Formats: sequence, C-alpha cells, structure tokens
Amino acid sequence: MKNLQGKVAVITGAAEGIGKGIATRAAAEGMRLVLADINAAKLELAVAEFKADGVEVIGVPTDVAREEQVNALAEQVFAQFGNVHLLVNNAGVAVARPAWEATQQDWDWVMGVNFYGVTHALRAFVPTMLKHGEEGHIVNTASMAGLTSQPSLATYNASKHAVVTVSEGLHHDLALRQSRINVSVLCPGWVKTGVAHSERNRVAAAAGNDGAETPAVDAVTLKVGMAIMQAVQNGIPVAQVAAAVFDAIVAERFYILTHPEMKQAIQIRMEDILQQRAPTLLKI
Repeated sequence: MKNLQGKVAVITGAAEGIGKGIATRAAAEGMRLVLADINAAKLELAVAEFKADGVEVIGVPTDVAREEQVNALAEQVFAQFGNVHLLVNNAGVAVARPAWEATQQDWDWVMGVNFYGVTHALRAFVPTMLKHGEEGHIVNTASMAGLTSQPSLATYNASKHAVVTVSEGLHHDLALRQSRINVSVLCPGWVKTGVAHSERNRVAAAAGNDGAETPAVDAVTLKVGMAIMQAVQNGIPVAQVAAAVFDAIVAERFYILTHPEMKQAIQIRMEDILQQRAPTLLKI
C-alpha cells in the first residue's frame, strides 16, 4: 500500500509508546486516525495534540481484551469512516515473573491484551475490509520475545509467539484468497516505552491475588527485571520503529525487525531447535 493520503488508520495502544509513534507517522502521511487505548485520559491528550496539528482524528477508549469493546470500536469506525485501510494491533502489556509463579490472572491479563487483543480485532475488522475489496495492510505488534525466549517472561513470551504465528497464518489465509490486504508482524527489540510499567493500567479486579499475598520477588527475577528496565531505558526511539513499520507497509514486507543486531539471537534459537539442544540463555 503505497498511497496513504486520506486513508483510514486504526491503532490500538495509541495513547503513548509505539502506538503513538505509529499514529504520528500515519498523520504525517496524511492518514485519518482512529486511536484506541484503555487509558482514556492519555488518549484524550493524544487526540487533542493531533487535532491541534490539523489531523482528522477520533479517540475511542477501548480495552482490547474485551471482545465487545473491540466490536464496538469496529462498528463506530465503519459507520463513521466507511472502511479501514491500516489496522495496527499494537496494545501490549508485560509481567516479569517465573513461569511457576505466574497466576491464572496474570495469564488472562497478558494473553487477553497481547494475544486476544489481536484476534478480537481480526474478527471485528477483517471481514468488512475484505468486503470492500480495497488495498489494505494489517500490522500486528509482537516482539523479539515472539522469536526468542527470555527468562522470567513466560506469559509475555507466550503471547508474543502466539501473535507471530497467528500473523503468519493470517498472511497465508489472505494470500490464498488473493486478497489486497497485506500483513506485517512487528518484532521490535528494546524500545523506549512504558511497557515495563504496564501494570499501572491493570484494573484492581484483575490483579489476581484474591486477597493472597503477592509472592516475594527472588534475586534472579529482580536481576532480570532490572536488566529489562535498563534495556528499555536505553532502547531506540518510537519514531525509529514507526519508520520501519511504514517502510514495511510500502514494501509489503512481512517481518519487521527493528534491531538487525538481534538477528543472531533468532539464528541461535533456530540452531538450538534443529540440533535438539537445550535453549541457549541469551544476554538481555
């Protein structure tokens, strides 16, 4: 999709971070914006910023983990704009905890946002996009954690691996039907975002303790968590990620890898699999 002027972009997790970066680039390309985010206050501020710059934009508070809210988002978008040309399923959260300490509520929250947020949107948007028969593009935000596996991130890793394989299957499904909709899966490395603090958006009812004490953080988890925080702080700017996304849209490129130096980690994992050896622990 090379002509973006006047086209409609729907972006989830759009009030900050990578989502807002993609929205900023979409606006620069002359697109009309629909921004969705669970944080209504930050969403309102983001919409006001874009409007002040003369961008045609609306904001729709949305919890992507809730199917009915994603369906309502889609209904509003199609009613107001007619069609969607760029769908960016970007909303994401993370929990740092060993696999045996991740609660069912942890799994429900992380999978609900990171994975079901994608699948809800595919059901809500793709059928109508297909009916219109227009050129379009879907970008699903995964992570390098969807191509490798780090310790203390079992829930996050699983959700992002799921996004990668669903995106691959979606690509095949659309290609077999000769659709004009292309797909990309975004697998960034460390980016300067607030994902390390994503539990600030987690509602109290989903905290998952039911009155029980939160397990004490052991030394290993604490060390991993601090390394992740430092890596995020030293990460690339969101504008660089957004540039890679739009380069991929124009080039119709499926995999978007923002950190070429991390390709070696993918290769090591593939070699681990092919040689049937234990997973190699890679430095964060």
